[in-house]
Amino acid sequence: MAETVGSLIDKISILELKIFYMKAQTERQDSSPEHRATCGQKHAILLQQRDDLAQELSLFLANLSEGKATLKIYRQFKMYNDPSYREQPKSSDKTH
Repeated sequence: MAETVGSLIDKISILELKIFYMKAQTERQDSSPEHRATCGQKHAILLQQRDDLAQELSLFLANLSEGKATLKIYRQFKMYNDPSYREQPKSSDKTH
């Protein structure tokens, strides 16, 4: 599994926000019926995506509790702002 618990929760959180605002679009009285219908279709897709991720998270957590899965630690190796990764300027071999 390429996902982590944190990344799944992050994706679900973002989808929840999209679901909230897309549902609001389906209820707007100042928009066209076509706009509300399109938003309704998108809302249904967002709900399915959220449910799929929630199911994946539940399965992952169940597998963790049963010892069928383990958590991996993904370390970050940041190279910027570390002088040891910078190439040193080449000194000139010319002597004056």
